[in-house]
Amino acid sequence: MTTATSDPGTPRRPDLADQTVVVIGGSAGIGLETARQVREGGGRLVLAGRNPERLEEAADELHPLSTAAFDATDNDGLRQFFHDLPGPVDHVMVTAGSPSYRPLSGMDLEAARREFGQRLALTLGVALYSRDKVRAGGTLVFMGGTGGRRPGVGMTVVSALTAALPALTANLALELAPIRVNLIAAGFVDTSLSASLLGDQLDARREELRATLPIRRVVGPADVAALAVHLMCNDALTGGTYDIDGGQQLLSR
Repeated sequence: MTTATSDPGTPRRPDLADQTVVVIGGSAGIGLETARQVREGGGRLVLAGRNPERLEEAADELHPLSTAAFDATDNDGLRQFFHDLPGPVDHVMVTAGSPSYRPLSGMDLEAARREFGQRLALTLGVALYSRDKVRAGGTLVFMGGTGGRRPGVGMTVVSALTAALPALTANLALELAPIRVNLIAAGFVDTSLSASLLGDQLDARREELRATLPIRRVVGPADVAALAVHLMCNDALTGGTYDIDGGQQLLSR
């Protein structure tokens, strides 16, 4: 006689039923798409964003428990946001912030100091202020990138952050355990942020990626959101950096 046992390695369907997910940067792009997938998975939402109008539009679509319009890089605002959360939450996703491309020849040191410091302070601030709000076994999911792994003109600040964030994530996973901490490192993602950075070069970049990426398509917000939801649901994952770039790093340039 044999007894059926559960295989711990069997992939599980993402299920966020009755779980509360905070999305900071949840009014557009990757954050908004993650919020949509959380709702599709049965989860509850708390949405935060800097733009009140966009946040209101997202709330009309997704019906979160609550919303908060504030600049996540403002330390006092970030601390107050977590202080005001009414009860424990299960997961926090942070997509706020954007990369800064500044060649040394045109760099303003104070601006560079501010951009680098704000990004690290945001990550540390979320870890610090959420640690008494996230349940044991819940997650913090941060966003980083892969582009800064290759040196280049204008990549100085981005490259430094690209190196720093995985190390910070790994250490936070130990400091905050049993809360899990993970980092998503994305390549090009077809969002409104990408459009604002590339301007009239956007269509050419899309066509180049469709022609050269091993997946033969451009990575979109839904792809990144699916990874974020997986990191929330798979409780064996912590301290890691997870690349999602359609194979962009495999190319020679």
